[in-house]
Amino acid sequence: MVYEEIKDMVAAFVSTYQENNSTMTGWRTPITGIADAGDPLFRKLKETIGPNHAFPSDILPGARSVIAYFIPFSAEVINSNIPDEESSREWDYANIETNQLLLDLNQFLCTKMEAAGYHASLLPPTYHYDEEKLISDWSHKSAAYIAGIGTFGIHHVLITKNGCCGRLGSVVTDLSLTPTKRPDREYCLYKRNGSCGRCVERCVNLAFEREGKDISYERKKCNEQIYGKIVPQYAIGAGDACGKCMCGVPCSVKAPGI
Repeated sequence: MVYEEIKDMVAAFVSTYQENNSTMTGWRTPITGIADAGDPLFRKLKETIGPNHAFPSDILPGARSVIAYFIPFSAEVINSNIPDEESSREWDYANIETNQLLLDLNQFLCTKMEAAGYHASLLPPTYHYDEEKLISDWSHKSAAYIAGIGTFGIHHVLITKNGCCGRLGSVVTDLSLTPTKRPDREYCLYKRNGSCGRCVERCVNLAFEREGKDISYERKKCNEQIYGKIVPQYAIGAGDACGKCMCGVPCSVKAPGI
């Protein structure tokens, strides 16, 4: 089993998911990347995120590789979430349905790995973080960055070649795979040349503060908008999403200038 085979399996799974599961949400082509489980950047996460952040080997003894993927939302979902202060119904559904897609995709990949004689982890896509510190013991975003899927914007969201609006997942495996290369330039226009900052303006709960060229991020204000205000309840789950800083910006559907 090699990278191209895994990439094609992920793409095929996502392309048929809406029809097979009658979801409201549609998705664009996913991006898949590979990280070496021994990459030194995983050790640095204990400094940048927190001392409890796991190594791949904590997730799966004997880990050799981390498979990460970004599942981008359709343009219709993204455009629906541009107006108003609260997230749109379509955006809420997309987050709920994509979380289920990621669970199903992880199970699919684990089954394929086991059939080939390897082992893989079953990691939940969300809700595995410290509710007090608001940090996770396994960051799919960071795993995806290490796997070369994209770079972080000033809104603390990963920007990929297919934009930032979507969901991320990852699987740890003892299958040895060749790592994919990380981008050699920033995808965020503000980090690249200071020419944007639209995401800061889009935040509806003032989670960002600008002081000169420096921009700080208040995680608790972001969390308050998602969980502390209006949280609609749908038949398929809670609409605990926001995403306003990701929608209606140059990096929503693609990495600008790439």
